[in-house]
Amino acid sequence: MDGVDYLADERSKAQFDVDELKIVWAGSPHAFEVSDRISRLVASDPAFRKDNRPMLGRKELFKNTLRKATYAWKRIIELRLNEEEASKLRFYVDEPAFTDLHWGMFVPAIKGQGTDEQQQKWLPLAYKMQIIGCYAQTELGHGSNVQGLETTATFDPQTDEFIIHSPTLTSSKWWPGGLGKISTHGVVYARLITDGQDHGVHGFIVQLRSLDDHSPLPGITVGDIGMKFGNGAYNTMDNGVLRFDHVRIPRDQMLMRFVGKELVFQVTRDGKVKQSNVPRQLVYGTMVFVRQTIVADASCAISRAVCIATRYSAVRRQFGSQNGGAETQVIDYKTQQNRLFPLLASAYAFRFVGEWLKWLYTDVTQRLQANDFSTLPEAHACTAGLKSLTTSATAAALSSAATFSFGIFSYTCLHHILKDAIEECRKLCGGHGYLCTSGLPELFAVYVPACTYEGDNIVLLLQVARFLMKTVSQLGSGKKPVGTTAYMGRAEHLLQCQCDVQRAEDWLKPSAILEAFEARATRMSVACARNLSKFKNQEEGFLELQADLVEAAVAHCQLIVVSKFIEKLQQDIPGNGVKQVLGVLCNVYALNILHKHLGDFLSTGCITPKQGSLASEQLRSLYSQVRPNAIALVDAFNYTDHYLGSVLGRYDGNVYPKLYEEAWKDPLNDTVVPDGYHEYIRPLLKQQLRTARL
Repeated sequence: MDGVDYLADERSKAQFDVDELKIVWAGSPHAFEVSDRISRLVASDPAFRKDNRPMLGRKELFKNTLRKATYAWKRIIELRLNEEEASKLRFYVDEPAFTDLHWGMFVPAIKGQGTDEQQQKWLPLAYKMQIIGCYAQTELGHGSNVQGLETTATFDPQTDEFIIHSPTLTSSKWWPGGLGKISTHGVVYARLITDGQDHGVHGFIVQLRSLDDHSPLPGITVGDIGMKFGNGAYNTMDNGVLRFDHVRIPRDQMLMRFVGKELVFQVTRDGKVKQSNVPRQLVYGTMVFVRQTIVADASCAISRAVCIATRYSAVRRQFGSQNGGAETQVIDYKTQQNRLFPLLASAYAFRFVGEWLKWLYTDVTQRLQANDFSTLPEAHACTAGLKSLTTSATAAALSSAATFSFGIFSYTCLHHILKDAIEECRKLCGGHGYLCTSGLPELFAVYVPACTYEGDNIVLLLQVARFLMKTVSQLGSGKKPVGTTAYMGRAEHLLQCQCDVQRAEDWLKPSAILEAFEARATRMSVACARNLSKFKNQEEGFLELQADLVEAAVAHCQLIVVSKFIEKLQQDIPGNGVKQVLGVLCNVYALNILHKHLGDFLSTGCITPKQGSLASEQLRSLYSQVRPNAIALVDAFNYTDHYLGSVLGRYDGNVYPKLYEEAWKDPLNDTVVPDGYHEYIRPLLKQQLRTARL
């Protein structure tokens, strides 16, 4: 029955101030106000309807996306929304579109890599959407290995132009979003060649289509690469293929950014190359920015999946009925809690590490402007690792509910966890989670590419591992590790210390958790370094030990997430019971990782088997503390039903009537007798197959 809150009783059990936690989740009162206002604006506008996406054909789906994107821009102009508000509006429209790459990669690439003159020329056009851009880096033959890209940009000193060319089939640009049908321009990455010399990969602004009739310019072959995983999902995006046949562009369209007062890379009028001592990795600054936003997106994706799974777990009842009474809520089964509550804790953990990564990116950017490159390697490793960790983990959670990289290890690890979380959430919703109306299949299909784009997760973890091996190699040099590897400065202690946990509740001490995670990460990295030293050829050793190196990188990334959650709890967090319930979630997150990776902790001697058992005992106790707060904890995400896009995750819990109602909207139910009955089924039933036209 509409108007009835079937989850009201669950909400009444909350032991904390939900409204205050909403602000903590949003990041600030201002951020909450903007997010809440814009999300309701989108939800109340029928033009942003999205429940019919899985039923649309590709052409109709894509055209509908173009309509929404254009309408969104129209509303942004009409309402005079600022940059923050406009970004939120696009976020809550919740449909992959060409605008994602325009605002998320094309514009940041010009801002981050362009000179003042280039920014003055191109950004005003991009800000007004008088040009639409994409980010053309990945090729048919090369993705993660950016230095292996084959597209060439050869300088012609006679005309003062670069000649952009695709010399092989595998040099075709492949996958860039927005490229297939919409983008008028692209930041294209190609090998710079002057006077026969290859200077590596650089970025160039290239016009792809006419601004008059949208036809491809001479020498350019461009189109869409075809259907992708899932119904609806990422098929709203025109991922493209692009080939160049000796396309000429002016020399000033090569991105040649300044850092401070230094030009990073320049090709002069006579074809001479000038290069500063600024680190070459600065060219990948856009990827750093994108990866830190992907970690933030991971918390949004996993929180959506967890919100759906948690609400439905409270609505769904199975077994346990006595004397004709109500059956047991699925959320009360310990097996459900054991699978669901760690994912709920992960949503908050990823949110807080995402906040920290945003700060880290800002800090490094400011340092770069002052020609301070000291934190660049550490920042690179962090974003890469966390991207991998969060994205992989999130995708898996969704299913249960029914290069230069800024922090490479953190980014990669989180990505991996996220993928798994979405899938786990789908399974937690039982059979109904497999329905498109659950919202989980499409959420999974939209999110799962994040495990690959902007750096394959395993490749990113290996980059983190290289950073860790370098850090370990410098421990005896007197150079102290900084930032997220500062704990390795205490390697001598961490390699020998013994965990002093004697009772289950001792695991609630942040110091006990941190030392166990630091000791594990240190011992795994040091063990890898020792094994590497046995090889005469370090690269051969790195290839042989890749599996161990990835595990060491994961341990380091997990330590980062745990430590940043603990640091968050050391801040002043207002609201009755808010800090307490977040403390419970922090312990759930940490002890669940310890439980899942118990082999690491035991094999490295960080804890004893008895202490591992005590951690599991404490984890079960923590689930009982999460249970009365579960619905309120997902309410704090403040998602509208429109944004969730799930019948199972409805705020009011009125699931079954809505599932029944949605079923009859399927096009198959437009007629009682299906199309094809008379041609195929009637002849089968009447034994008339010989005369049937099959």
